Amino acid sequence: QVHLAESGGGLVQAGGSLRLSCVVSGRTFSTYHMAWFRQAPGKEREFLATITWSAGTRYYADSARGRFTISRDVAKSTVYLQMNSLKPEDTAVYNCAATSTYLGGLAYYTALGSYNYWGQGTQVTVSS
Repeated sequence: QVHLAESGGGLVQAGGSLRLSCVVSGRTFSTYHMAWFRQAPGKEREFLATITWSAGTRYYADSARGRFTISRDVAKSTVYLQMNSLKPEDTAVYNCAATSTYLGGLAYYTALGSYNYWGQGTQVTVSS
């Protein structure tokens, strides 16, 4: 079993920054990929970024590239999402996710159904 716990959400003004954290516990040796998703009210859940646990290979959605940075600290069993230059449209519930299976391409990295472990989410609100 893999357990995820997010933190770091909150209220921030447009142009500000936040760093989200996701602590991973359990059988982390079985984890291949970690990812961040978000869901705004009335919208579908959106893929943001993914990172492989072992090699640290990263991939970003167009909406995140250039402003958001995903990283992980293996020693602390934590994955991060650094968010800069935040905009009101970034307001959403942010979830981290993990999968114990190997994802072999972009079609799998970005798919909601590829991830079988999820945190409970943290709210990010960006004011104008």
